[in-house]
Amino acid sequence: MTVTSEATTAWNGSLFEGSGDVRLVSSGQGPFDVNWKARSEGSASVTTPEELIAAAHSSCFSMALANALSENGTPPTSIDTTASVTFKPGTGITGSHLNVNATVPGLDATDFERIAQAAKSGCPVSQALAGIEITLEATLA
Repeated sequence: MTVTSEATTAWNGSLFEGSGDVRLVSSGQGPFDVNWKARSEGSASVTTPEELIAAAHSSCFSMALANALSENGTPPTSIDTTASVTFKPGTGITGSHLNVNATVPGLDATDFERIAQAAKSGCPVSQALAGIEITLEATLA
C-alpha cells in the first residue's frame, strides 16, 4: 500500500517581510507559523522548514532503529532521538545530526552503534536527505 502525506502552506508577502502558516493536511495538525526571520535567526515560537525536516528525520530514524533492533532479537524498551537540522542563509540546509539514547536490554554498545548506523542509512528520510551530511551520536542508556 502506498501512502501519500500532504501539507500545505499559505504565504503572504515577500520572503523577508512576509509570513505564512503550515498545515499538516493528512493529520489535521496546525497551523504552524513560518517566516524568514525565524528561519534565518531562530525562534522559540515560530517553526521553520528545517524544524519540520528534523521532526521527520527523528521520527523516521526512531522507527527504523526500533525495527532493526527487533530484527536483531533485541527489541528496545525506549528510544529517544533528537535531529538537529542546520540551515545557513545563502547556502541552504547543510546537515542533520541525529542524537539517539536508547534502552535496549541484552545489547552491548558496539552492536548498538553498528545497528544504529545501519538504521541511519536505511531510514527513508535519511535517504531523501542524501545530499547533506548526516551524522549520528548513539548512546545506550
